[in-house]
Amino acid sequence: MRRVIYTTNSIESLNYQLRKVTKNRGHFPNDAAAMKLLWLAIGNIEDKRARERIKEQGLPSHKRKAAGRLVEGAVTTNWKRALEQLSLTYPERIDHHL
Repeated sequence: MRRVIYTTNSIESLNYQLRKVTKNRGHFPNDAAAMKLLWLAIGNIEDKRARERIKEQGLPSHKRKAAGRLVEGAVTTNWKRALEQLSLTYPERIDHHL
């Protein structure tokens, strides 16, 4: 299960950038406003990464430094198995989302 939920540098970077956006904003009138801000921030972050990938297009993979995609194309293997384990360990937190 640890392999599935283990965070990578890319995810940590995204989390840092989202915390920065929400911390600078402060309070939100409702949940929808917070979700909208986070969605727009993810779009801006992905646009920036896409521009970096375009600049490096055509370079060999070992020379590329641009981060991968955040929103699309991400695959998590064995997610169902990890979710089952989380549901058994934390039923009060997970079951109502299933």
